[in-house]
Amino acid sequence: MTSPDLSRRAVVAAAAAAAAFGPVRSEAADAPGPIPQDRPVRIAMVLYPGMTALDLVGPQALLAGLAPGSLYCVAQAEGPVASDTGLSLVATHTFAACPPDLDVLFVPGGDGTPDQMRDAALLAFLRARARRTAWVTSVCTGSLILGAAGLLNGYRATSHWCVRDAVLPLLGAVPVAERVVFDHNRATGAGISAGLDLALALAARLRGPDYARTAQLVAEYAPEPPFRAGTPAQAGLAIVRAADAILAPLVAGATEAARG
Repeated sequence: MTSPDLSRRAVVAAAAAAAAFGPVRSEAADAPGPIPQDRPVRIAMVLYPGMTALDLVGPQALLAGLAPGSLYCVAQAEGPVASDTGLSLVATHTFAACPPDLDVLFVPGGDGTPDQMRDAALLAFLRARARRTAWVTSVCTGSLILGAAGLLNGYRATSHWCVRDAVLPLLGAVPVAERVVFDHNRATGAGISAGLDLALALAARLRGPDYARTAQLVAEYAPEPPFRAGTPAQAGLAIVRAADAILAPLVAGATEAARG
């Protein structure tokens, strides 16, 4: 998959989605306001087998200061949940025990995404909580899970570059080639490391830019990567082909799941 191929696919997919769903919403239209300063932000972060740990841990680290005692790591069962590299994270609450009213509902991506796109219990949980949540959010292929739950129909959204343009439209979303995309009360981040950017942008909306700047400084988030290979356009054809080979099972599985 070459970079020009990706660009052409992005244009075609975006045009098709826009035609299907009509005018795209304004980013700021009906967006939720800040959370009152006198209470913690209520955040539920979904864990599932095969998630990418950094998708969740990065945003959790930057948002945790907003949610003392009200950040819930939820899964079908309490206890350790293995990520796609074998690192386990701990679910503190079951779906049933998760509070019904939330300020943020967050879904990570990962190699386990195709299975979760078919998981009736998870999709039902997301639909139920989304109705009473201020911000419905994801990082990486977590947006495909939101889409499978019917929560991105007609919304502008992003995802990991390997699935953004080909799979998001199958789920009713309008793909956008940006690192973080806000539309109404939906907020989606691109692949893995974009979770840090999503969390800071969301924190600014929840508690103001100064809170987000402070969290960024505490984390010393001032990236200077040793290589410019973080996007297909930067990486070049040979590296894109190598990445395609690694990501091919995820892409195939997500495409099949999206097509039902």
